[in-house]
Amino acid sequence: MTIDDTLPIPPSDRNPIGTHVQVGKGLVAGALANTDAVGGETLQIFVGNPRGWALSAGKPAEDKAFRAEIERRGMRAFIHSPYLVNLGSPTPATYERSAALVAHNLRRAAEIGAEGVVVHTGSFVSPEGDASENHAAAMKQVREALLPVLDSIAAEGAPWLLLEPTAGQGRSLCAGVEDLPTYLGALDFHPKAGICLDTCHVFAAGEPLDEPGGATACVDRIVEIGGPGRLRLIHANDSKDVRGKNLDRHEQIGRGHIGTAAFGELFAHPATAGVPFILETPGSRDADNPDMVVLRDLRAAAHHSGR
Repeated sequence: MTIDDTLPIPPSDRNPIGTHVQVGKGLVAGALANTDAVGGETLQIFVGNPRGWALSAGKPAEDKAFRAEIERRGMRAFIHSPYLVNLGSPTPATYERSAALVAHNLRRAAEIGAEGVVVHTGSFVSPEGDASENHAAAMKQVREALLPVLDSIAAEGAPWLLLEPTAGQGRSLCAGVEDLPTYLGALDFHPKAGICLDTCHVFAAGEPLDEPGGATACVDRIVEIGGPGRLRLIHANDSKDVRGKNLDRHEQIGRGHIGTAAFGELFAHPATAGVPFILETPGSRDADNPDMVVLRDLRAAAHHSGR
């Protein structure tokens, strides 16, 4: 039997939609059950305290059960690293703990069958001294921490490291799309260094997603910078604040300053084929939250118009 590749890809396969869910009672009884409660087709979780340094060990039986269940469903899962991670920090303890957390989260991703680990690109923090020298020193740290980790996951099927540019608050190392060439360059454009596009973040950093064609141009630029296949995940978030304010304040889809048209463009772009959309909006874990429905409608419209 042969597969007819002229047939359209089902929307839920082309762009599965989900949200960041709480683990609570465990990976299956908690995370998967919570995903089912909101009708998620994919999911993102923390595998430890998101505001702590502890390297939380998993439970082998639970890991195995979760991995088996998402494989059975064909569901894709992602891990978000703790918020404290900052590989550009001038504080040695913070840098060392951050490197350990990233490596630990990638190990946990392999154990539970997650596709990738999202890591914020960080900042160089210190206002003292020459800014360019501080930036260069921080990027050197990023390189020294991440290249060995990336080499360790080079095998096919290993989880991806997904770099998430920030909103530009503080002294960001990678705020928005235009900082990606320098950041990826520090990592030699490693083939396992993927990109997680957070729509609120890049909008806050100045990307004109609120303009017609803005989201399309944004993805075009990401592909131009990183090449095809590097965009692996989209955090679908509207913004409470206007463009360019460097404020990371998420809003429900269509109720912020980005608007719904940008998300329609993202669903329609050829380079987002196969890229999951994860919500991190207010109330997105609630069963009655409208964002999942809004995204599904936008996905259906983009899929229909693209036929």
